[in-house]
Amino acid sequence: KKSSLALLGAALFLAWNGLLLLFLWGRPGAAPGPAPPALPAQLLRLAQDAEAELRLQRELLLQLQRLGRLQHHKTPPKTPPKTPKPPQNQEEEEEVVIPVLVLACDRSSVRRCLDKILRYRPSERRFPVIVSQDCGHAETAAVIASYGGAVAHIRQPDLSDVAVPPEHRKFQGYYKISRHYRWALGQVFRTFRHRAAIVVEDDLEVAPDFFEYFQAVLPLLREDRSLWCASAWNDNGKEGLVDPGRAELLYRTDFFPGLGWLLLAELWEELEPKWPPAFWDDWMRQPEQRRGRACVRPEVSRTMTFGRKGVSHGQFYDQYLKFIKLNDRFVPFTRLDLSYLKKDAYERSFLREVYSAPEVRLEQLREEPGRAAGPVRLQYRGRDSFKALAKALGLMDDLKSGVPRAGYRGVVSVLSRGRRVFLAPPPDWAGYDPSWS
Repeated sequence: KKSSLALLGAALFLAWNGLLLLFLWGRPGAAPGPAPPALPAQLLRLAQDAEAELRLQRELLLQLQRLGRLQHHKTPPKTPPKTPKPPQNQEEEEEVVIPVLVLACDRSSVRRCLDKILRYRPSERRFPVIVSQDCGHAETAAVIASYGGAVAHIRQPDLSDVAVPPEHRKFQGYYKISRHYRWALGQVFRTFRHRAAIVVEDDLEVAPDFFEYFQAVLPLLREDRSLWCASAWNDNGKEGLVDPGRAELLYRTDFFPGLGWLLLAELWEELEPKWPPAFWDDWMRQPEQRRGRACVRPEVSRTMTFGRKGVSHGQFYDQYLKFIKLNDRFVPFTRLDLSYLKKDAYERSFLREVYSAPEVRLEQLREEPGRAAGPVRLQYRGRDSFKALAKALGLMDDLKSGVPRAGYRGVVSVLSRGRRVFLAPPPDWAGYDPSWS
C-alpha cells in the first residue's frame, strides 16, 4: 500500500508540473515593442512562481508518504482466520481410570478371579487392579504376590476380632467383612483418590465384556443422579430365565445387586460416615440408603460366583447361584446409545411395555405356547401372591425392605419357556412396603 501511494504522488507531481509549464508558456507577454530590459524581470518572476509551485508539490508528496506510513502501522498483516475449537468436556479430554477393587481373604482360588480379570482387561493404565486382603492367610497372599506388578496388593491391618453383641457371635465373619469393605473403599477413594471403582469379591468370574459394560455405564451414573450404582449381576439370571440373544439389554432396578458393582466417589462420601458394622449389603437395600435411587443391571450377568465356601455357608448357592448364566458374547456397549436408561425415558417406555402386555393367569402361561407368543403380565396383589408366583417361575422369592430381586417399581422381568413375562403389581402401585420383608 505504501508503494502504491508513492507512485500515485509521483504521477500527480509530474502531471501538475507539466500543466504548470504549459500554463506559464502560454501566459500573454508585455506590450508590443522592443523592451529588452524587462525580459530578465519577467523570467525572474516565472522562476519564482515555478519554485513556489514545486515547494507545494514537494509538501503534497511528503504528506502522501506520511499517510502511507501511518496506514502501514495501523493495519496488521492479513492472516487466515483461525477456526475456533468447540468447547470440550474436561472429563472427555482426560483418560477415565476405573480401578477394580478385589476383596480377598482366605481363598487361594482368587487366582481364578484374577486370571479372568487380567485376561479381559483392555488396559492396565485405565483399569488398575487393587487386591485388598483381609485375614492374613499366607497361601492366599502368596497367590496374589505371584502376579507381581500386574496387581497392587494391600493388606487390611486390623485382624482382630470385632466386638459383637452376644446374639451375633456366630456372625463374626459378617462384621469382619463389613470392616474390610470400609477400610478397602477408604483406601481407593481417600488414599488413592480415585473418582470411581468397580468392586469385585474373590469368588467371582467375569465375562469377556465386563470392562466394556462398566466403561459404558460410567457416564450414565455421572449424568443421572437417580442412579447410584451399576452391577454386573442379575439375581434372577439363571439359564432359562434370561434371553442370551438379548445380551445387550440393560435394566434399571431398585434392588441393590452387588456381586461386581460400580460406584462413584461421591456415593462413598455419603455412605462412609454411617457405614454399618455388619451385613453391609442388606443395609444398602434399606430405604434410608437407597433414597429412591436405582442401579443398572444386565439381562445376562457379567459375573458368576464359584464360591460355595464362605461366611454364608453356601446359602442360595446350590439352589440359585451356581446356575447363573455368564454372558459369553462380547457386546460393544460403548458404541450403543444407553440414554434409554435415564429415568424419565425408561419409565415411559418400560411401564408402557409392561402394562400394555395382556394379563394372564399362571395356568394360562403354562398351557400356552411360549416362544412364538408376545410378552404377558402376571399380576400379584400382595406379599404372599408375589412369593407364590416367583417360586412357580423359578425366581428368588425373598424381598429386602419390600423390594423384589431385580425389580423396578415392583416389576420383575424374566423369561419363561422362551416367553417374556412381567411379574408386576397393579398399575396403581403406590410404592414398596418394607413390612413385606
